[in-house]
Amino acid sequence: MKDIRATVRLQFHADFTLDDATQWVDYFAELGVSHVYASPLLASRAGSTHGYDGIDPTRIDPEIGGEAALERLVEQLRSRDMGLILDIVPNHVAVGGSENPWWQEVLAWGRDSPYADFFDIDWQSPDPLLKGRLLVPFLGAPYDEVLTSGLLKLAYVPESASFTLEYHEHRFPIDPRRYGDILRHAEHEALHELAVQFDGLQTRLDAYTSVGELRRQLRHALEDEMARGALSRALEHFVGNSPAGAERLHALLERQHYRLAWWRTASDEINWRRFFDITELGGLRVELPEVFEATHPLILRLVEAGWVDGLRVDHVDGLADPRGYCLRLRERLDLLQDKRPADVPGRVALYVEKILAEGEHLHTDWGVDGTTGYEFMNEVSGVQHDPDGAAPLRGLWREISGREDDFLAEVRQARAEMLDTVLASEFEACGLALHRVARASRETRDITLGAIKRALKALVVHFPVYRTYADEHGRPRQDEPFFQQAMTGARDSLNPPDVAVLEQLERWLGGEAPRDCQDDEVRSLRLRAMTRFQQLTSPVAAKAVEDTAGYRSTVLISRNDVGFDPQNFCVAPAEFHTASAFRQHHFPHSLVTTATHDHKRGEDVRARLAVLSERAEAFAERVREWRSQASPLRRDVPSGMAPSPGDELILYQMLLGAWPPSLEADDDEAMGEFTERLAQWQMKALREAKLRSHWLWPDEAYEQACRAFLEGWLAEPDRRRALRTAARELDLPGAINGLVQVALRMTVPGVPDLYQGTEYWDFSLVDPDNRRPVDYAARQDSLGRGESPTEAMAHWNDGQVKQAVVHRLLMLRRHSPTLFAEGDYQPLHVAGDKASHVLGFMREHDAQAVMVVVPRMPANLLEGTTLPHIPAENWGDTQLQVMPAMQGEWRDVLSDSTLRLREGTIPVGELLGAFPVAVLARDDGAARDG
Repeated sequence: MKDIRATVRLQFHADFTLDDATQWVDYFAELGVSHVYASPLLASRAGSTHGYDGIDPTRIDPEIGGEAALERLVEQLRSRDMGLILDIVPNHVAVGGSENPWWQEVLAWGRDSPYADFFDIDWQSPDPLLKGRLLVPFLGAPYDEVLTSGLLKLAYVPESASFTLEYHEHRFPIDPRRYGDILRHAEHEALHELAVQFDGLQTRLDAYTSVGELRRQLRHALEDEMARGALSRALEHFVGNSPAGAERLHALLERQHYRLAWWRTASDEINWRRFFDITELGGLRVELPEVFEATHPLILRLVEAGWVDGLRVDHVDGLADPRGYCLRLRERLDLLQDKRPADVPGRVALYVEKILAEGEHLHTDWGVDGTTGYEFMNEVSGVQHDPDGAAPLRGLWREISGREDDFLAEVRQARAEMLDTVLASEFEACGLALHRVARASRETRDITLGAIKRALKALVVHFPVYRTYADEHGRPRQDEPFFQQAMTGARDSLNPPDVAVLEQLERWLGGEAPRDCQDDEVRSLRLRAMTRFQQLTSPVAAKAVEDTAGYRSTVLISRNDVGFDPQNFCVAPAEFHTASAFRQHHFPHSLVTTATHDHKRGEDVRARLAVLSERAEAFAERVREWRSQASPLRRDVPSGMAPSPGDELILYQMLLGAWPPSLEADDDEAMGEFTERLAQWQMKALREAKLRSHWLWPDEAYEQACRAFLEGWLAEPDRRRALRTAARELDLPGAINGLVQVALRMTVPGVPDLYQGTEYWDFSLVDPDNRRPVDYAARQDSLGRGESPTEAMAHWNDGQVKQAVVHRLLMLRRHSPTLFAEGDYQPLHVAGDKASHVLGFMREHDAQAVMVVVPRMPANLLEGTTLPHIPAENWGDTQLQVMPAMQGEWRDVLSDSTLRLREGTIPVGELLGAFPVAVLARDDGAARDG
């Protein structure tokens, strides 16, 4: 087993199992991949399509084949000298329903459950209805309406001799110490006696263990037919569709450790940590040793057995202590290193899913190998956007949408909305934690909760990153600039008395080290408040930036994606080089990717849309013309005209970006499928923006009118042909951008990650569209034909040329692993009138070297061609400076041409004459097939 060289990300579920993946291992091996990078494999909720809703960390999900199927996959991978990276989810598990045994135990026993501390529950809520209880907001209507409807059904479960409340897919267990409340309604002597014994559990310290014997007695008693009939009649006393039954059922529920509630109460009143605002996912306290040990045994066993060679930690920012968790996990992995089989050498890799903001870098003291690569996705996208297109496109956005083009202003507004709505309960919990700190000291006891919440809200609204990482030692120096940036913005928005409270919050939230506090109780309160704060800013950022502002402010939607910096329209080549050099120095084994299971639009959709930055004025004129033509399609609905101008402008962008080069306007079947995919994207976009519709209160009239607008536009032949004509203008430059993305991802410092199926053109939209089935048979066939990239260029629109480039470059990495793992990074220097259209760098290690030269902003350089390839003569006098280290014989891995570089310069047209991108190797034989 070699070190991790290149990965392919696969999404496992019931329709793509571990055995399904096993049959394609040979294809992945021939393509050049070294590791399968799997979505979460541990047992998840029935029917899960992604695995992030885990229910049992002790077993592999049976729906994807279980551990036996995993063993078959690993055996096949090993036979091809490949390995496995596993995505793990330590932050949360699925709750609700009835599938999570830990959650069910907490509902049944409350704080007496051995799992009570596994979940981040505030058992000391100031709400008297939640004192010692947790809110369970899974009802589809207000509590009393559901209670009196008869939909809540009290039932006896023979298998476990227990009582539960059934409601659709949910099962809410009844506390065994309250079984007497049910059994005493049964007209049967044995059941009455058991009622008394269950009542007695209320005062016993060993109630949790004693109940087993009583359940056995209950099961035995119910072997009698008369007892079963008596119990059945007793349960009818708790049917809520009669006044007496509703009162009895309500009284029983009032004695449980949970409060059933309407789902809409969650945002305001939930008293346990969720994953973002998803009530079906409950946060785990993996920072506790007992929780870590309970959630990781299978993962560590698979590592020790040599089945798993790397771990990817999902949403590391959701954890209370990301650094502490990563160091603990790294330590455990290192301890297992010597126990792994001798034929699986190589240190187990550890990656974290982490979104980095502008100017932010991953901390270097976490013991991790890097991130999952969102930052590279942003860098490569940004470098393909023309800075000259920013002003006209921003002007178009203001003109059409009526909204400002300040993305950060949209983010701040969205952050405030999140704190007031979907994350209000999390904000309240953080405010209460800080208020407890204030009340614990004479000096600060007069700071009111209201003042704390005003200052806290201002601070979170202006927070520029997902979170900071303060601990008992205080705030790390690396985080300080971001915290102070938030402080500056917050000060400007607060009145003087609240600014004083803000300054106090700064000290409590890491400005002062909690360990220096002499009072143990105060120290504990400060640590708790600090954790609450850091687990608040992360979901606020996620919901406000990528899930709200990213759909509200769309100057050019290719710059709005997970991990992107939309406030920066483009990335300069110098910034790209700086980021690549930083990665090489600090995280040379970090993943680099351009597509993920979470991306908002496919990598080649973004590549096509980047072309609009080069043709901004022409696009603006087209939009104005289309809007005029579309007047008859708009509808007046109760909330106003549909679609809104901003939503219409976004739609035009997506139509052009997602239109495949192979799609013809007169292909009704293909157009129908395309329309349906766009309609599904559109509905999600409208709800994510939260302007005219919303996930919590959808405006169906507006959504239907927007869909009718889309369908009407694509149904009319002339308008359809107009779109096709505009889309065709993006085909060639968009394809070049797509090939550039591949070349850069495969050659920059880091480990390239290939998302499933994207070795062909990727015109996917937001999930679930980006998780559609992959036709691996077609990909295997095209790879088996062995076409070179230059041969595949003749039929470039089918995407096989992209696969050929992926294959060639993965073969190069296989041939020269040390070069790509350890080679340095040196930018190349270009001069001439088209110098701004070239990006180049060289990587060198001992005698091996690779030189990469790619075009950028190619749209206006394609005159005289019908292929996605800039003619050599169009480069004019653009020259590449040949440094001393570059002199000698080189072979272009993609075109198979050879080139001798001498002192001086070489025309870029010569370098890029045979193929759209150039990857030259100075090691004869590199990347030959096989």
